[in-house]
Amino acid sequence: MMTICHHVCMPMNVIAWKKLKTFADRYPDALEPLDHWYKLARKANYTSFADVKEDFGSADWVGGYIVFNIGGNKYRLIVFPNFEGKRLLVEAIFTHKEYDAWKP
Repeated sequence: MMTICHHVCMPMNVIAWKKLKTFADRYPDALEPLDHWYKLARKANYTSFADVKEDFGSADWVGGYIVFNIGGNKYRLIVFPNFEGKRLLVEAIFTHKEYDAWKP
């Protein structure tokens, strides 16, 4: 049985590092900012979108997803959060132009 502290204090499980890596293979300048996002997010203990905003002030809540600006607003990282389950599921990564065509 999971204790309250274990559930509340455990770090986030970021799912789909492979998607980040595949995108960075296509756009090498995205590797460093994606790696920075990944390292920060997986060590975090987010319980709400407000917690995410503390680390990533430019993040937006769009249709149940969190949209992160990556690489100086050049890329968009789309993540589905499950705060209770401590999971961040990477749904997609887009160039700014691709993101403009995306609809949640």
